[in-house]
Amino acid sequence: MKRKVGLLTFSDGRDYVNKDLVEINARFEQAVVEALNSTGEVEVIRAERIVDKPSVAKEEALKLRDKGAQMTIFHYAVWAFPHFSVIASKFAPGPFLLFGNVNPKYPGMVGMLAAAGALEQDGTQTYRMWGDPKDPKVLKKLMAFIRAATARNMLKGQRYGMFGGRSMGMYTAVPNVDLWNKLFGIDVEHIDQLEIIEKSKKVPDSVAEHAREWLEKHAKKIHYDGKQLTPEKLQLQIKSYYALRKMAEDLELDFIGVKAQPELTEHFVTMDVAEAFLNDPYDWDGPKEPLVCATEADSDGALTMQIFKLISSQPVLFADVRHYDSDDNFFDLCNSGQHATFFAARSYDPVVNLAKVEFYPESFYFPAGGASVRHIAAPGEVTLARLTRKDGRYVMRIIKGEFLDFGEEKNEEKARATQIEWPHAFARLKVSAEEFLSSYSSNHIHGVYGDYVEELVHFCKLSGIDFVVYA
Repeated sequence: MKRKVGLLTFSDGRDYVNKDLVEINARFEQAVVEALNSTGEVEVIRAERIVDKPSVAKEEALKLRDKGAQMTIFHYAVWAFPHFSVIASKFAPGPFLLFGNVNPKYPGMVGMLAAAGALEQDGTQTYRMWGDPKDPKVLKKLMAFIRAATARNMLKGQRYGMFGGRSMGMYTAVPNVDLWNKLFGIDVEHIDQLEIIEKSKKVPDSVAEHAREWLEKHAKKIHYDGKQLTPEKLQLQIKSYYALRKMAEDLELDFIGVKAQPELTEHFVTMDVAEAFLNDPYDWDGPKEPLVCATEADSDGALTMQIFKLISSQPVLFADVRHYDSDDNFFDLCNSGQHATFFAARSYDPVVNLAKVEFYPESFYFPAGGASVRHIAAPGEVTLARLTRKDGRYVMRIIKGEFLDFGEEKNEEKARATQIEWPHAFARLKVSAEEFLSSYSSNHIHGVYGDYVEELVHFCKLSGIDFVVYA
């Protein structure tokens, strides 16, 4: 996925001055293009002309819109007439990032600040950055904003599929449809869980058998017990996976949530295999794009995951905040088999991950049976977050942390202390347990590998929602 970024460079409006600045503007603009291209994430949609007249500001801005830019960088390397930026802002696709290049012999910073002031006066939301775009620190900041801004725009017009209603009385799992539409431009489709059962019946046995045999070949172990977990129940879970994928395609759903408990988990089969592999970047048929799926139809959880996916282009974790281990100062993030197998080894090669994945019989919580997808998350820096609501307003809670690896023996000991058959991520947070537990407002949490705090903060500011960074 390439992020489409429009680039407009502004100049002096006096013809005799602008003629002497053409080469300078082009050279500094090229430096921005090369820096962004070096990331491999960005498709730069470059204006055809340097903006030196009001008509050019409008025409070039419209071209960026027509070419599908998902945000626009207003670029300043010299003094530029501020009204050009104001005119362009009425037609170019936002959000807008004002970037001042390093050119001390010409008043580019003056031009950026003059434009920023003019845009602020008319209420246009902008963000400002400056520096050499080839400086890794500057480029990192540029990319943080670009990821947030493009993710914000990609959400508009997306559709969320909610299979089933509220699960087990969780208010925090139910979406506010009006707020989603107002803030993010997301449409919500409600679908009965009966559709999963009926569509599963249409998946050929041969397709499910192929997938089961692939899992049997590559997984560390499948713990068939002849009761809760049998080959037939595993195949039914696989059919559920195909059913959900097919409905997402037919109904044009961009991300989904599945209630599961208690109806499916008591009378059909658990959704753990389906949820894990929907969130994975592959399945037994090959590589694919992850389809964000939240268990217990946790809609704010699914939305948080979709934001993470669009920002990071990674599979996203869904977990319960299950237990705090005071001896080793970590939280056991453990949920009923929902974790994508990607987290087992942090690899895009399914064989590498599945070598660390076991399929356990479901516990007494789920009498219908099936497999729980069980592994320990690979170690590494992580960003965790969750959209919560407080008195009708969204608050995104953002936490830096790391996943820990205690070694196989101790990992098993820690997992057994809570739930041996479920997946675990041992997370040490950059905040005290007391502060976290006294203010974090959900039983669920989500995250990806790497540091995406700055991206999430930008996303919240662009969306007009509150945020808290735990540090």
